[in-house]
Amino acid sequence: MFFCYLCHQAKSLLLQKTINSLTYMIFQLIYLARMSEGDSIGESVHGKPSMVYRFFTRLGQIYQSWLDKSTPYTAVRWIVTLGLSFIYMIRVYLLQGWYIVTYALGIYHLNLFIAFLSPKVDPSLMEDSDDGPSLPTKQNEEFRPFIRRLPEFKFWHSATKGILVAMACTFFEAFNVPVFWPILVMYFIMLFCITMKRQIKHMIKYRYIPFTHGKRKYKGKEDVGKTFAS
Repeated sequence: MFFCYLCHQAKSLLLQKTINSLTYMIFQLIYLARMSEGDSIGESVHGKPSMVYRFFTRLGQIYQSWLDKSTPYTAVRWIVTLGLSFIYMIRVYLLQGWYIVTYALGIYHLNLFIAFLSPKVDPSLMEDSDDGPSLPTKQNEEFRPFIRRLPEFKFWHSATKGILVAMACTFFEAFNVPVFWPILVMYFIMLFCITMKRQIKHMIKYRYIPFTHGKRKYKGKEDVGKTFAS
């Protein structure tokens, strides 16, 4: 009995030491987490930006600089995006998988395209109010360019990022969910037709075209009167 009592006491002391050690480790982790949180906002113990913060800040500046430089090259940007999508489709075809990822990418691009075709201010919300700009419906009205809900540059940027994310997902087997892909193709075609039909009806109802080629110029009547010499 005495031996059992000693064993019980030893186990209690060992458990208590283990708890104390874990508690100390937890407090150390909390302290380190707070220190790293202070570094993440750009301030270390000495009040200077951390190296990690400066690296990511510089990386973001370079990325934004390249985006700004690519803004006027619309055709080149879209050719690169189409090339990436072609490479992605070839990769999916060769791997014979990741159909769910491809379907999600198609739905994402469809939503971006609908936002690209839609006006920034929905005309149906302005039927009963005279506030804000409206789309011109007559030739003698003032010229108003079509303002999109999703601008072209943001449309391109989001579409390209979606392709890159989908391509990255093809390197992980966890995203390769087995599915009967013809059903996804039929469902996507049906969803595309229904969505575009609703968008075209919206354009016809409120009489707008989601493209602006420039201000239309109207010619006045030609002067056909005769001049008399004095």
